[in-house]
This record gives sequence, C-alpha cells and structure tokens, in this order.
Amino acid sequence: MNLSLSDIVPPLRWTAPSQVEPIASDPGLPDAWWQALPLDRACAAVGTVQIASRLADLTSACWAHLVLGDILPLLRFTHPEESLQTPGPRDVVHKLFIDVIDRLLATEPAGEPAGAPVPPALPERPMAEIIDEIFARLDDRQRAIARDRLYYDTSQQSGQHPGQAQRATLDELAQRFSVTRERIRQIERDLRDHVLEWLQSPAAAPLNAHLAWLRTRLGSAVPADDLAAAVPWHRTELITLAIPAWRFVRTLLTGYDQVDGWLVAGGADELREKTRQLFADGPRPMDEAVAQVAQLGVREDVAERWLASVPHLRVLEGHVVPWPRSMGDKAEAVLAVSGGPLTPEEIQARIGEDYSLVGLRNQLAADERFIRLDRSKYGLRRWGGEEYLGIREMITREIERAGGEASVSTIVDNLTSRYDVSESSIRAYAGGPGFERTQRGYIRVAGQAQGEPYQPRRDVSMTRRCFRSRDGRWWHRVDVNAEHLRGSGSPLPTGFAAHLGMAPGGQLTVSTSSGEVVISWHNQPTIGSIRNVLADYNASEGDHVFLTVSDGGELLTRFLPAAAAGLPAINKALHLIGYTAPVASEAEGLRLIGARIGLAEGTGREEVLDRLRDRGDREILRFLS
Repeated sequence: MNLSLSDIVPPLRWTAPSQVEPIASDPGLPDAWWQALPLDRACAAVGTVQIASRLADLTSACWAHLVLGDILPLLRFTHPEESLQTPGPRDVVHKLFIDVIDRLLATEPAGEPAGAPVPPALPERPMAEIIDEIFARLDDRQRAIARDRLYYDTSQQSGQHPGQAQRATLDELAQRFSVTRERIRQIERDLRDHVLEWLQSPAAAPLNAHLAWLRTRLGSAVPADDLAAAVPWHRTELITLAIPAWRFVRTLLTGYDQVDGWLVAGGADELREKTRQLFADGPRPMDEAVAQVAQLGVREDVAERWLASVPHLRVLEGHVVPWPRSMGDKAEAVLAVSGGPLTPEEIQARIGEDYSLVGLRNQLAADERFIRLDRSKYGLRRWGGEEYLGIREMITREIERAGGEASVSTIVDNLTSRYDVSESSIRAYAGGPGFERTQRGYIRVAGQAQGEPYQPRRDVSMTRRCFRSRDGRWWHRVDVNAEHLRGSGSPLPTGFAAHLGMAPGGQLTVSTSSGEVVISWHNQPTIGSIRNVLADYNASEGDHVFLTVSDGGELLTRFLPAAAAGLPAINKALHLIGYTAPVASEAEGLRLIGARIGLAEGTGREEVLDRLRDRGDREILRFLS
C-alpha cells in the first residue's frame, strides 16, 4: 500500500506540524510517520488499534469542530450516518477509526511495491461491467436521474445524453416524469444509498482498492482531465447510464472539489491561499517553487500548471511571483525577477496588461520603492546605487564631488561611463545656464548673488490652477488649447515655478518619455513644447493635463478629458481640480476643493470661495455661485 495516514485524513495535510507532532508521535514509528510511512507498514509496526488511537487523539485535540466525514472521508461509505456528526466520545470515535482502517487494509492487494503508486490489478471482469451491475436493475426514471443529475459533469461534454445541455434540475425531472419534486429528491436519495450499500459489499472490493490508489495518484490538486486519463477503463462507457465511467468514479472521491478545471482536496480556496503564502516573501525560481508546492501534496508533474492557475500568482521568466492588483506592486515584481534595471517600456511589456505607459512612468517616478538608475531605466531602491537626476543635476553632482569645480572632459568621462548619455549633451549643458567657467578653464555652479532662494509674491498655494494632491505634491493644470497642440511653449505661474526651485534667469530641464522639456525663466517662467506628451494622451482642445516635476527631474503628468456637458455644477468644479469621483453633497465638494488649494480641514464655504477669488480661479467659482 502506498497510502499514508495523511492521504486518507485530509486535515493532517493542513494542520501545522507543531500541533500534530506532540500527539501523533510514537516511539515505535519514525518521525512524521503519518506522512512518510505507508499505512499498512505503520499498522504492522504498532498495530491498527494504536494508529486509530493516535488519530482519535488528534481528532479530539485539533478537529473537534469538524464532522467525522471531513476528518476521515472513507466514513461516508462505511458509516454514512456517523460521518455527518461531529466527534462524540473518544472511545466511540476510536472504534469507528479502527473499523475503517481494518476495512481499507483488507481491500489492499498484498506485496504492492514501494515508490510511485501503480494502479491495483484489474479484476477478472472489466471494471465498467462491475459498475454496471449497480444500475442494472434500475428503471428508466432512475437511470435518467442518475445520468442527468447525479453523475452529470459540466466540464465534460462527451458521453452526454442527447439534448441534455446542463445538469437537470428537480423541476425539469419532475415535469419529465409527471411526479413531484420531492419524489425526484427521494429517488435521488435512494440511489445514493443504493450505491453506498453496494460499496460496502465484497463485490466492491476492486473499486474500493482503485479509489484508494486514485487518491494517492491525484494528490491535493490535479487537472480534472487527469481523472479521465488516469486508467484506460475510466473512458469506457457504462452501458446502463450511457456515460463514461470516470463520471461515476468522480462522485466517489469525497473530499475533492471541482473548481475551474481542477480537482482539489480539502477546499480550493484553502489550498490556493496556502500556495500564495509560499511566495509572500517574493519571487522564487520555478524548480524551488515546484518543490515547495509538492509539500502541499500537489504532484510535481502538475505543479507548474497549478501555480499558473492560482489567482494573484504569476509565472514570469522562470519564477513564480506574487501578482497583486496594483500597477506599482506588479512593476516591483517584474524588477525583482529581472534582477537589473529596465525601461518603463520593458516593464510595461512584461506586465502585459492594459496600463498606460504615462501612468507607469508617473508611478515609477513617484513611488519610493523605485529609483531611476539611468536616463531611461529604473530599478528597486533596495538594490542601492546612485540615483540618476538628469544631465544638469549629474553635472552639478560631479562638480561637488570634485570640490567645487571640475574639467568638462572629466565630467564627460565619468557620466558617459555610468549612464546612457551622449558627450554632446553633457557639453551642451555644461556650457549653458547654471554653470560658469573658472580662471583655469574648469566649470563650477553659477550661484545667486544673495545665496537665498527666490521668494515669489504669491506662493504656490495662492497660485491660480495649482492644486495639492493627497501625497503633498503640487500640480499645475494646463487647459489644452490649439497652441499647445501645435507645439508652442506656454507660460507657467511664478508661484509654481518657484515651488519647483527655480528663480529668474534659471533653467530646468525635465525628462519625458519622448524627450526632454526645458522650463526657463527670463521675463516670466515658460515651459517648452509638451506636444509629444499631449499626443501620448491623444488630447484635444478643452482637455486638461496636470503636471509637476519629480525629485529625480522627471515631468509627471496626469490627463483628464474635458468634463461631460451633463455633469452637475459641483462635479464640474471638482473636475477642474482633478477630482472625478462622485460626492454626496456640495459641502463635501467644497471640503475637497479647500484641501486641494491648501486650506485646513474644516474650512467654511465662504473661506474656500474667498481663497479661490484671491487665487484667480474664476472658472471654478462660476460653478459654485
């Protein structure tokens, strides 16, 4: 026999070893014998009474809340009434377990070899013929109920009764045979009892042996098709019912659920959760993942398919990775598997889902888990490494490292050796605003005369079309017009430019997916063309783009189409601050607007309106009058 005690007692597979071991350990048996030792050998070593005693102790200590049929599913055949009850007195439970184990051992062929399970020898008569005897004396009505209801399987269409597209309901069968629903239910119950009674007879010994072998072969999860292919006679048609034999066999595998094309022992949700927990700490190579899942009872030859079927897991480049719902979490998993930096385009391709590239770029730039390691590549911050901040900022860093001034050639050599940037770009930036030549021909950072940051007349919270998001960033709303779409630059508010760290005479170069954009401040702050950004969004006149700059020098953008004409006034006002979710009242809407323009929680309506007037947000005010 290749069955261990845990093969016939499903709770042993789910209960923590720390709970099982103190109760089940026996000086006459090896460690973890309930998993490692065939049941017949365990019984031969210490006796069936002792094995049943250990099982009774476990039942009392760990599984008193379960019905006996869930603890030892074979009880559903041998003692169907008792199998529906929770454990009673220990001596009664002990006797039941002794009886079941004795019956199981009596049905097993002697001398079965160790190793991979092999099916028991076929009886002299074909197994399908033996099963047909169960139903040989049924009338047409009983056979129809058995075929179309008891043994119907929605996952398999072959062998289906002509015209029967789905499992027959009680009402359909009652109408077909002109009887009541209750009569159909009674016949169905009688058929089940008839089969259970037959399974306890000597004639059922070959089938019981086969069922015991099947449980060993199937493991805790197996594709449902595997049952039909387990042995050739499973596909043989039962003449009495006109169905393949495996459909009848499937109903005898108590303790297995059929879910999403899988037969799962002990509950699919529980096994899926246990599988997910194996990868809670991150990705694992496939061979390691298969070995771990095998410890849950999943056969190694189907383990990879099982892993691919478990929700919130994904097989990626030979690894099994947790696959949660958020874009940021998925990007983290992709980078963890890659082991090296990737471009946003590469990350998007490996995620393989309908996430916008612009949204992914914004996520990578704003999320502290990620670090920009090159002009167009991101990695995980936990890897370490120097953050890429843009050419201008990297030149500044090189100058600081050199003690305040450095030769352009040295800067070029250092940056081109570490980053994907061209020599011409570095030299162009080094000769531009923000740097100046020293007497010996080196460059240094050009500082402000006073050494103080520029203070605008109005800070960003008092600046029109500037709004604070929940993460504390301030964003400026650009209302798209024909000039933007043609590629013209456009002015930025002074308060917003100062918030970005700029001052008159300064220049800031920010990166986007389609190239760099220059923000300069001469007579007034101006941002260069964002036509490529708008093209990525397929923007039109009247749409809105909210923009800001990340600490790494990347232009972050959020796109919002123009508000629908039929929106209520308060929702149109909220639309202009970038908020699109419904609100319960105007008061809630005003609270949200107040928070977005820098007011404290609980600010009243009039104060919000006054602040909007002071800022010049007339387009919002007209929806609040």
